[in-house]
Amino acid sequence: MGVPAFFRWLSRKYPSIIVNCVEEKAKECNGVKVPIDTSKPNPNEVEFDNLYLDMNGIIHPCTHPEDKPAPKNEDEMMVAIFEYIDRIFNIVRPRRLLYMAIDGVAPRAKMNQQRSRRFRASKEGMEAAEEKQKIRQEILAKGGFLPPEEVKERFDSNCITPGTEFMDNLAKCLRYYITDRLNGDPGWKNLTVILSDASAPGEGEHKIMDYIRRQRAQPNHDPNTHHCLCGADADLIMLGLATHEPNFTIIREEFKPNKPKPCALCNQMGHEVKDCQGLPREKQGKHDQFADTLPISEQEFIFIRLCVLREYLERELTIASLPFTFDFERSVDDWVFMCFFVGNDFLPHLPSLEIREGAIDRLVNIYKNVVHKTGGYLTESGFVNLQRVQMIMLAVGEVEDSIFKKRKDDDDNFKRRQKEKRKRLKRDQPSFIPGGQFSPQALGNRSSPQAICNPRQAAFEMRMHDRQNSMTSASPNGSLSLGGGIKRKPEDSDSEPEPEDNIRLWETGWKQRYYKNKFDVDASDEKFRRKVVQSYVEGLCWVLRYYYQGCASWNWYYPFHYAPFASDFEGIADMPSDFEKGSKPFKPLEQLMGVFPAASGNFLPPTWRKLMTDPESSIIDFYPEDFAIDLNGKKYTWQGVALLPFVDERRLRAALEEVYPDLTPEESRRNSLGGDVLFVGKHHPLCDFIVEQYKTKNTEAVDIPPELCHGIQGKLTLNDNAVLPDQVVQSPVPMLRDLTQNSAVSISFKDPQFAEDFVFKATVLPGAKKPAPVLKPGDWEKNNSDGRPWRPQLGFNRDRKPVHLDQSTFRTLGHTMPRDRGMPGMYPNTMPLGAYGSPYARPLMGGQQQIPKLLSNLRPQESWRGPMPLFQQTPQRTTGAAPLLAWNRMLQSPNQFQPAQYQGLGPMGYPQRPEDRMDRGRQAYSPGRPYPLHPPAGRYSWN
Repeated sequence: MGVPAFFRWLSRKYPSIIVNCVEEKAKECNGVKVPIDTSKPNPNEVEFDNLYLDMNGIIHPCTHPEDKPAPKNEDEMMVAIFEYIDRIFNIVRPRRLLYMAIDGVAPRAKMNQQRSRRFRASKEGMEAAEEKQKIRQEILAKGGFLPPEEVKERFDSNCITPGTEFMDNLAKCLRYYITDRLNGDPGWKNLTVILSDASAPGEGEHKIMDYIRRQRAQPNHDPNTHHCLCGADADLIMLGLATHEPNFTIIREEFKPNKPKPCALCNQMGHEVKDCQGLPREKQGKHDQFADTLPISEQEFIFIRLCVLREYLERELTIASLPFTFDFERSVDDWVFMCFFVGNDFLPHLPSLEIREGAIDRLVNIYKNVVHKTGGYLTESGFVNLQRVQMIMLAVGEVEDSIFKKRKDDDDNFKRRQKEKRKRLKRDQPSFIPGGQFSPQALGNRSSPQAICNPRQAAFEMRMHDRQNSMTSASPNGSLSLGGGIKRKPEDSDSEPEPEDNIRLWETGWKQRYYKNKFDVDASDEKFRRKVVQSYVEGLCWVLRYYYQGCASWNWYYPFHYAPFASDFEGIADMPSDFEKGSKPFKPLEQLMGVFPAASGNFLPPTWRKLMTDPESSIIDFYPEDFAIDLNGKKYTWQGVALLPFVDERRLRAALEEVYPDLTPEESRRNSLGGDVLFVGKHHPLCDFIVEQYKTKNTEAVDIPPELCHGIQGKLTLNDNAVLPDQVVQSPVPMLRDLTQNSAVSISFKDPQFAEDFVFKATVLPGAKKPAPVLKPGDWEKNNSDGRPWRPQLGFNRDRKPVHLDQSTFRTLGHTMPRDRGMPGMYPNTMPLGAYGSPYARPLMGGQQQIPKLLSNLRPQESWRGPMPLFQQTPQRTTGAAPLLAWNRMLQSPNQFQPAQYQGLGPMGYPQRPEDRMDRGRQAYSPGRPYPLHPPAGRYSWN
C-alpha cells in the first residue's frame, strides 16, 4: 500500500530523481503489427541487468481499471496482464534476470491492514450501490432519461488474495506466458526467469528484497548489477535504499490526478453520480460514431533513480564536526528509519507528524541537531539503538504543542481563503449564460456546427430561466421573502459541514482527551500508556528488521488502532525488542478467514464460509456487518481509521480445526504453501544442466553453477508440474492455443539459506563502483515549489536534445488530423510527420531526400561500470548499420514480413485454436505484441 503522499513530497523536494521513460512503439507493416525487438539496445540509453515485478501493482489496474472499460471476463484480464508485462519489458529490457513476485500470505502485522482495506472496500461498494439505486429512482421519477440498467456480475477485487481460485489460475497463466516468451521473443533468449506466485509466503516486494539480500551475500555476486523494480508503492523507494546497491532504479506509472471518469448512471463525462441530472446524451461525432468510446490516454511511465536520490541525501545528511566518524550509508539507514514515523503499512503514524506538514524535514533537522549528543547512529543493519531513538523522540515531543497549534492556524487560514474564493467566484459569475444549443463554445473548437432544433422552445426556456433568476436576486440573501424569492439551500452555504473533533489537540489538555477518546482510559494511567508505547517501539524494531533482514516474526502485530505521542517515548531504552523465533506464516485459506468480510465468503469453502455468517459461530464477532470509521481529524472517509475487532489467532485456529476435514483435495492443494519456480529457454547455458537433472531423476537439491546463470546461486529441485522440452504446454486461456513446440524448461528454485541469527550487512559491497554524479550545481536549488515550470528529463542521457515542433508544423497537424474527434482546440499526442515509428510515415519517392532521424543513435551507457566477468558475458549479435526508418527497412527487404506468416495468430501473438479464430478482442484492449512465426530466412539469427 505504501506511504500516502510520500512520493509526491519526495518528487517535489528532489525533482531530478524523476526521468521520463523512452518507449519504443510497435509499428505496422501492411496492416500487421511488427513486434519490437527487445534484444536491441535500450532506447533509454541505459542497460538494466535485473527486472523485478511487484505483480500486485500490475494485477489490480488490469482487472479493474479506472480509466477504461473493465475486462468482460477472467480470460481478458489475463491477456491484459500479459500486455502490461510486455510493455514494461519493452521499456526496461533486462539482460540477466526477470523476477515476478505475487503477494503470498503476509505477516500478521500486515494482515491487520489488509483486513481493514477489504472490509472497507466491501462496505463502500454496498453503500455506493445503494446510493446509485436511490439516485436512479429519483431521476426516473422526475422524468429524466437514463440508459437501461446493465445487469452484470460485479468483479470483487478481494479475490486478489492468496488461496483463491483466481490467484491459482493466475499462476498457471503466468507459467504459460513465460514459456511462450522464452520460446519466441529474442529479448528473452538468455534470460533467467523466476516466478514466485501467491503460494510462496511473503509480500511480493519483500520476497524480491529477500532475494537481493541473499544474492548479495554470495561470493559470485556482481556488486555493479543494475536493478530495476516495477511497482507503485512509495515504500519501494525506502526498500531500494535499504539494499545499498549503487545502481537501483524504480519504474512506475506516472500519476495523473483528476482523470475523467464517466457517470455510473448515464455513462456521460463531466459529472459524478451525485450530480447526475438524467439529461439526454449529446451526439458524439457527426454521425454519433464515438458514442461508446471513452477519451482514453495511454498511461506513461517514469523512472525513479535512487542513485540520484543518494546524491541529494549525501548533501543533506552530511554533518560536520561529529564526535564520531561520518558514515553516509549509516545516515541513509537512519533516514529510512525516520520515514517510518510518518506512516507505513504496519503502524499508525504519530499524531504530531504529518508528511504534508513537512514532518520528514522536521525530523531530519532535529536529527542533525541531536546526533552530536547520541554518540552514534540510530540504526545498524536493521537493528535499532533505542537509547538514541529516545533522544530524538523526546526532542520531537518538546515541540508537539506548537505543531498542533500551527496545524490549527493553517487549517483556519485555508478555510478562510477557500471561503473568500467561493464568494469571489460567485460574485464574478455572469448573471445569465445561455445553455443547450446556444451555450458558448471554446474558440478552438473546429467541429462543424450543428443545426438549431426547435429554436422557439429553446428561447422560451431561456426567458423563463432568466425570469426565475431575476426573482431570486430580489432578495439579497436568497432567503424566503414576500416577493416570491426562495430560501438558500444548505449546500449553497459558504461553510462546509466539519466533522466533530472531540480531541482539540490545539487546546490545553489534549493528551488527556486523546487517551480518553481513543483508548477509553485516563491519561494518568501510566501503566497503560507505557504498554502502548512499548508495543509501538516493538513495531518500529520489527519494521526496520523486516526491511533489512527479513521477517523477524510472522505472528507479531500492533494491537491498537492509534499511536502514542512522541512525548510519551520516555524510558524506552530498556524496553525489550526481541521477537520469538521459529514462527510460521498462516496458510492461505486461514489468511482468507482473517482478512475477508462475510460479503466475500463465496471465495471460501461452504463450511468455512458458514463460520462468517452463522449466529452460533464461535468467531462471528470477527465479521461485523457494519463498523465505525473514525475520521481522526481528517476530512475524507478513506483517510479515517476503521474500528474493526482484531482477530484472535487462537480462537480462529480452534474454530477452523472443526472444518478442516471438509476440504476437497483441490482446496487442500490451494491451502498449502509453495515456492519459487525458475524458467530458462533452450539457448540459456543452464538449460542443459536442468534437463540433465530430469533425465537422471535426481530427487536431491543441487546447487546452481554460478558460471552458468549470471552468478545467481541457490538450490534446484525437480518440480512435479514442470515445463519440459518437447512436451505440450496446455493453455489455461481458452482463446489461446497450446504450445506444441516447446523448448523451455522449469524447475523449483530456493534462495541460498543462512542461519537464523545471520545478519545481512547494510553496506556497499567491495568492488562496487559509484555511479558518475548526475546533479549539477543548479540542480540543488531546483524544485517544483518555486513557481517555475519544471519537467523531468527524457531518458537517462541528460544531454539528449529534445525534438521541437515549430509553428508551421502545428498548423500542418491542425489541417491533417481528424476534426470530429478529440477535445476542442487540442492537438492529440502524436509524433511529428515522418518521425521514426510515426503512423503518418510513408515510403520515400524517387529523388526525394531522406528525412533526418529525430532520435539519436541508441547506445548503452556502460562507461561507469567495471569489466564484466566471463560468466556474465553474452555472445554479441551481429548488427548492421544504424536503424533504418520503418519504410526504408520495408523497401530493402520487401519479402521480410508477409501477412501469411501472421495468419491464425491470436491476441498477444499466441497462435489461436481453430475454433477460436473469431474476433474475440475488445476495443479497449489492443492485441499487444503479435510475435510472428520465425521466417525461414530468420529475422533473429540465434545460432
